[in-house]
Amino acid sequence: MNANRFRFIARRALGFTLVEILVVIAIIGLLASLVGPKVMGQLGGAKTKATALQVKDLEQAAELFKLDVGRFPSSAEGLDALVNRPATATGWNGPYLRRGLPKDPWGNAYLYENPGKHGEIDIYSLGQDKAAGGEGESTDVGNWQ
Repeated sequence: MNANRFRFIARRALGFTLVEILVVIAIIGLLASLVGPKVMGQLGGAKTKATALQVKDLEQAAELFKLDVGRFPSSAEGLDALVNRPATATGWNGPYLRRGLPKDPWGNAYLYENPGKHGEIDIYSLGQDKAAGGEGESTDVGNWQ
């Protein structure tokens, strides 16, 4: 009788039963369904926050351009004037951006208007949808906010 008991214990210690594995998978699935949407929501918010920070950096670079040249870049010159010297910019002392002209987190170029609709200049991204307006990751992010 002792030998049978040891065999049962030894066989039981070799692995998990199918029921135990299914319970663990169910628990992991439940946790993923609760935590996943919150993590994905934070990811979208992070892209919007990164866009706002980049817009502020671009605005500061435009201010430095204005200090040296006496004006903001024209709409025709665009934000490229912060990296490459425009032909009409006397006193240009750039480049004003260390790593070149960035793209927004969705891979799109930042938009620039001089004169702006919201201020002297407008620097903005249309968000993920590339269209005016929107909510969440599709919201517009600009230097007027």
